[in-house]
Amino acid sequence: MGRVELVCPAGSLPALKAAVDNGANAVYMGFRDATNARNFPGLNFDENNARQGIDYARRKGAKVLLALNTFPQPRRWREWTTAVDRAAALGVDALILADAGLMHYASKTHPQLRLHLSVQGSNTNYEALEFYREQFGVQRAVLPRVLSLSQVQRVVENTQLEIETFAFGSLCVMVEGRCYLSSYVTGESPNTYGACSPAHAVAWEEKGLARNVRLNGVLIDSYGAGEHAGYPVVCKGRYRVEGRVDYAIEEPTSLSVLDVLPQLVRMGVKALKVEGRQRSPAYVAQVTRVLRAALDACEADPDGFSVRGEWAAQLDKVAEGATHTLGALDRGWQ
Repeated sequence: MGRVELVCPAGSLPALKAAVDNGANAVYMGFRDATNARNFPGLNFDENNARQGIDYARRKGAKVLLALNTFPQPRRWREWTTAVDRAAALGVDALILADAGLMHYASKTHPQLRLHLSVQGSNTNYEALEFYREQFGVQRAVLPRVLSLSQVQRVVENTQLEIETFAFGSLCVMVEGRCYLSSYVTGESPNTYGACSPAHAVAWEEKGLARNVRLNGVLIDSYGAGEHAGYPVVCKGRYRVEGRVDYAIEEPTSLSVLDVLPQLVRMGVKALKVEGRQRSPAYVAQVTRVLRAALDACEADPDGFSVRGEWAAQLDKVAEGATHTLGALDRGWQ
């Protein structure tokens, strides 16, 4: 078994350093614009910070991947191709792309650039993955979080691409890249704007002991005194359905693959990815540290591997809803 890479989020320079210092083999970041799917105020990198981050990671022996994983529109095509050019000039280790046209541009204009297929590309079968490899020279694909463990294995066995799967962080009920829920409410698609819930559309209201949150005027949730309030997204809101108020679409919880690490390692998954470029450096440090220890233990002795209680406890402290799930990975569908 080859070494499985631990790929961690870098929404800022401090987060990048936290990931690298706590054992990440690679970090992924984005530019400070709509070309990446975490386009929030205060996050991401200008060229100066990007250079600093790349230099820091290289000194520590880590790779830097750059996410250009939203979909350019015709009138703004030049913004995305310019971002590809900037990434090439910076010397990143790989681009993470979702749009086929942008892959074509990158492969023809900068053939030396390594290309990864983003989860936003929404590809769940090996035939589609092989198309991207053959047409654009893509070398790795990040799988959507809707596949069972047996489906992941089937993909790994039938493609020449390296396969990267999510290891920890927020789940997505949709096949990524195909969700229009937030654009229905805000008029801005996460696939082009880069954020499920644009900050300018979020409004918090204090009403007595309750705290309401609205997205573009639409009531998403109401929290009681002392109740944990996460960042509002349409899919994880609570709604009244047939007289009952509950999580109608998805209950907030975090994916954690600790229980199936040996299976993922044995089947040949090349990289494990931590979600969370919008999270704090403290979150990045804690999750990276735990997964580094778990992955090292698993690779050293996959047959004798067991999940330590302190690992699960540390991850649950930063998980949505303070709990975790295997999500689709433990489903029986084929």
